[in-house]
Amino acid sequence: MNNSTILVTGGAGYIGSHTCIELLNANYTVLVIDNLDNSSEESLKRVEKITGKAVSFIKGDVRDKALMDRIFSENTIAATIHFAGLKAVGESCAMPLEYYDNNVNSTLVLCQAMEKANSKNLVFSSSATVYGDPEILPLTEDMPLSATNPYGRSKLIIEEMLRDLPESDKLKNSTNPWSVALLRYFNPVGAHESGTIGEDPSDIPNNLMPFITQTAVGRRKELSIFGSDYDTVDGTGVRDYIHVVDLARGHLKAVQKLLSKDSINGVQAYNLGTGNGISVLQMVKAFAEVNRVDVPYKLVDRRPGDVAACYADATRAKEELDWEAVMSLEDMVKDSWNWQSQNPEGY
Repeated sequence: MNNSTILVTGGAGYIGSHTCIELLNANYTVLVIDNLDNSSEESLKRVEKITGKAVSFIKGDVRDKALMDRIFSENTIAATIHFAGLKAVGESCAMPLEYYDNNVNSTLVLCQAMEKANSKNLVFSSSATVYGDPEILPLTEDMPLSATNPYGRSKLIIEEMLRDLPESDKLKNSTNPWSVALLRYFNPVGAHESGTIGEDPSDIPNNLMPFITQTAVGRRKELSIFGSDYDTVDGTGVRDYIHVVDLARGHLKAVQKLLSKDSINGVQAYNLGTGNGISVLQMVKAFAEVNRVDVPYKLVDRRPGDVAACYADATRAKEELDWEAVMSLEDMVKDSWNWQSQNPEGY
């Protein structure tokens, strides 16, 4: 039995809830903090049902310094997975200050609490947006970093901030240095095979798949495809779509690495993707064909901050974390529809 407690910030969200399942199935004790701004406590109840195990839940904001100090003083936290934050590219262009406050400030408060408690194992939810508009594909972790929008820039600022921590350890001759895994996600889609938890944006979706599923289930009249004049296979944007369960398993592997004898010394970045680029139109057509449903769509102008193509080289994650994506495009579209058709209005 593994009695280590893992703190999961934003654990009631889409990727967070799927990661809680993987942690519980691996016998970790899970403590979630979430302000429920863009998530539902119902997801955690369903996680408990799927796994037959309890999740401790605190409704609160990671920016609440007193609360974070209390969590770390009352619990022995073996590692923290930090998901909490805002995540929409378009919205970040309209509300940059909210994004810096939510994403950067929450990480600052979290790290201060972790340092105070001498609990220095962190898995950070980063993003492929830190590569900016890539000149060469596939993307490897040592390529130059930049950002084309405030969301990506907030992730980049946090990555830089976290890189400063091991340097401070050296100056202080710390006996318990920081160990940080930066997980750069590509485009998460899909849902748990049970169809009981999945992606449920509380407002207009910012990601492609919930737009597709909500259109297929009749909640939306049609899907808007942003940009049809990119230099890609069919003019629509190309992305590296990864099944959320594969992604969740990547977090479990990162936690296991941090808690192993072969832990990360300082900060290491890992791409979590499949290595395959799929266009928006290819995804829409695969969804319609596999699930035998109609997805009406229209081609509209590009969105600010979007890039033409982006996909990963995930070799480092395979070599150092013993992780690779195993679920297919068919799994992604099938599981997404299984979730949405069972839960037409979400949670």
